[in-house]
Amino acid sequence: MRFRYCFLIFIVISALQTAFAQDVVITGAERTEEYLPLLKGKRVGLVVNQTSVVGNNNTCLLDTLIALNVNVSKVFAPEHGFRGDADAGETIKDGKDTKTGVPILSLYGSNKKPTHDQLKDLDILIFDIQDVGARFYTYISTMFYIMEAAAEHNKEVIVLDRPNPCDYVEGPILKPAYRSFVGMMPIPILHGCTVGELAKMINGEGWLSKNPQGCRLTVIPCLGWEHQQAYSLPVKPSPNLPNDQSIRLYASLCPFEGTKISVGRGTTYPFQVLGAPDKKYGKFTFTPRSLPGFDKNPMHKDEVCYGIDLRKVNDLQDGFSLQYLIDFYEKSGEGAAFIDRNRFFDLLMGTDAVRKDIISGKSESEIRQSWEKELEAYRKMRNKYLLYK
Repeated sequence: MRFRYCFLIFIVISALQTAFAQDVVITGAERTEEYLPLLKGKRVGLVVNQTSVVGNNNTCLLDTLIALNVNVSKVFAPEHGFRGDADAGETIKDGKDTKTGVPILSLYGSNKKPTHDQLKDLDILIFDIQDVGARFYTYISTMFYIMEAAAEHNKEVIVLDRPNPCDYVEGPILKPAYRSFVGMMPIPILHGCTVGELAKMINGEGWLSKNPQGCRLTVIPCLGWEHQQAYSLPVKPSPNLPNDQSIRLYASLCPFEGTKISVGRGTTYPFQVLGAPDKKYGKFTFTPRSLPGFDKNPMHKDEVCYGIDLRKVNDLQDGFSLQYLIDFYEKSGEGAAFIDRNRFFDLLMGTDAVRKDIISGKSESEIRQSWEKELEAYRKMRNKYLLYK
C-alpha cells in the first residue's frame, strides 16, 4: 500500500514536470486520480501503443497501472503494434509483453474489432493513443471499432484524451461509399477534434450502426490545452511521422500514396519530401532504402528520386493543401494515369470528386468551394462535442 501511494506521488510530480515542459499541458493519462476509482475491482483491457505514456519520464501506461495494482488483463495492439515499430499495413501478431507478461492481442491482423471471446473476461476498455488530427490516421478507426464492440458486448470505455497537434477543420467530408479503415466516419480530412471529442461525437451522432445509442463512455480530458494551441509530441506517433514538420505535412502529402510519387518512406525524413525516379519532378534528390524503424520496403526502393524538399520550409499553408498534388500532377504530364491507385486515392480523400476535379483542371480554390458548405455544417455539429475552448 505504501508503494502505491509513493507511486501516485511520483506520477503527480512527473505530471507537473510534464506540464511545465509542455506549456502546462497535462494529458488524460496523467490524471490518474480521475480514472483510478473507475478501475477498482474491474478487469481492464488497454488499447495502447508507444505513445501511451505518463509523466515526464514517458512511463508506459501499462507499467503505470500495474504498479498501481490495476488488474490489466490484456493489451490490444493497433496498426504498427504495441511498440509502434511495424511498417504501415504490416500484419501485427498476438504475443506477450516481455516486461509484464500481459497478453497482447492484435487489432491489425485477422480482426480489427475485438471479438466476443477477446472481451468476455473484461469489464472496461481504456483507449489511450496519440492521434494527429487526420481522418485516415487509423488509430481513430481502431477507437471506432473499440466503441462498437463495447456497445455490442455491454463493456465500458474510458478514453484518456491527448491534444491534437494538427488542429484544423479542412478537406472534404467522407462519403458513405468510401468508408474503409482509412476513413470510418463522415468527417473531413482534418477533423479538428481530440480523440475524446471524436468519441463523444461517435456516440452523440449515433454512428455505431448496431447500437446508435452508443457505448458507455467516459472521457478524461487534458488540462492546460486549448484548440489551436501548438503541441509538440513527446513520442513519435508512428514510424513515418518522426517530427513536428512531418505531422504538419501529413494530411497534405498522404494522398500521394495513391500515386507514383514517393513521400520519403525509406528515408529518415518521411512526409517531408516528394519525388519519383524522373528529373522532371525537381532538382532535390533522395534514395529510399529498406530502413528498419521507418519502412522496410518503400516505394522506389534503391532508386534515385527527384523532387522537392519540405523539411525546412516554414511558410507552409496551414492545415490541408491540394497544391502539392496539383503541381506534381501538372509536372507529370500523364493525365489521369498519374493517380495510378484510383480506389486507394479516393478512399484517402473520402470521395472520388477530388480526383475528378484535379483531372478536369480545376484550381485548388475551385475544389475547396465544392466542399465548403458541408464543411460548415460539420463545424456546427462539431461544436456540440468540444471539450476545450
